[in-house]
Amino acid sequence: MQATRRKFLTSSRNSILAIALITVLAETTTSMAQTDPLPSWSDTAPKAAIISFVDRVTRQGSPDFVPSPDRIAVFDNDGTLWVEHPMYTQLAFALDRVKTLAPQHPDWQEKQPFKAVLDGDLKALAASGEKGLLELIMVTHAGMTTADFQKVVTDWLSTARDPRFKRPYTELVYQPMVELLTYLRANGFKTFIVSGGGVEFMRPWAEQVYGVPPEQVVGSSIKTEFRMEDDTPTLYRLPKVNFIDDKAGKPVGINEAIGRRPIAAFGNSDGDLEMLQWTTMAGAPARLGMLVHHTDAEREYAYDRNTDFGRLDKALDAAAITGWTVIDMKADWKQVFKQ
Repeated sequence: MQATRRKFLTSSRNSILAIALITVLAETTTSMAQTDPLPSWSDTAPKAAIISFVDRVTRQGSPDFVPSPDRIAVFDNDGTLWVEHPMYTQLAFALDRVKTLAPQHPDWQEKQPFKAVLDGDLKALAASGEKGLLELIMVTHAGMTTADFQKVVTDWLSTARDPRFKRPYTELVYQPMVELLTYLRANGFKTFIVSGGGVEFMRPWAEQVYGVPPEQVVGSSIKTEFRMEDDTPTLYRLPKVNFIDDKAGKPVGINEAIGRRPIAAFGNSDGDLEMLQWTTMAGAPARLGMLVHHTDAEREYAYDRNTDFGRLDKALDAAAITGWTVIDMKADWKQVFKQ
């Protein structure tokens, strides 16, 4: 009887130990999975470069240590954080606005570039050049208060769908870049969007989608003026350019809006060239420059030197000289969009 009891106790202890071991192994496996800060990135050179950089600038005692207030990271938006083909999302917004406003402007039926939009003639629209596109932006984005414009943008994004993926534009953000934004913030970085897109087009949704608050969004702008309307103070949007935050304008915008030189910059096109130069070609401390190269026609798009939207030509050549890391979307990202 006693031998049977000892055998039962021994068996029970072994079972308990086995269960405990399985539990520990399961918890360890889960913990290891959770410690990967960039799970949507393949284990290739760009991911290693990011993790190494963050370790060097955040580790006390490292020769490259950077105090938290100076850990500034800047991100382009179109083509870097969300999809920019077959056209910039803000341009799609402007084209829809032309169609919405057309009944109030019968002259647009014969006036370019509005006629091209109403006829669906993208070739004629492209022929209108930068001047024509700017005219579209001025007409469709001005003549209202900032609060009214924010509502127009929010309402449009809630119903508009990308023509290829049939999803809201705010769902066509790059999951690996969202993880990167989160990872940097968890390590004491302050993340900014620095885009050629309209600052007030991005601010209504950037915090919800990227975790970037409106005061950390830098972009192009049109002039606004203070008005009292029915005893209510408002800011009224005027059809005049205030600032273009693109190409050489990006370092200027960074200086004016942020006041600190970034130590990390992420872009995808020649429009980001000067931003990466301003960020990385300043000597110590350690600095990181990265370009998203669109190489995945199946999951997204493949383009670089020959495109009207997001041309990557001069910046791609500069990357080889400056040592910027080029992210190959097809090879370096396990997934593109959030599932």
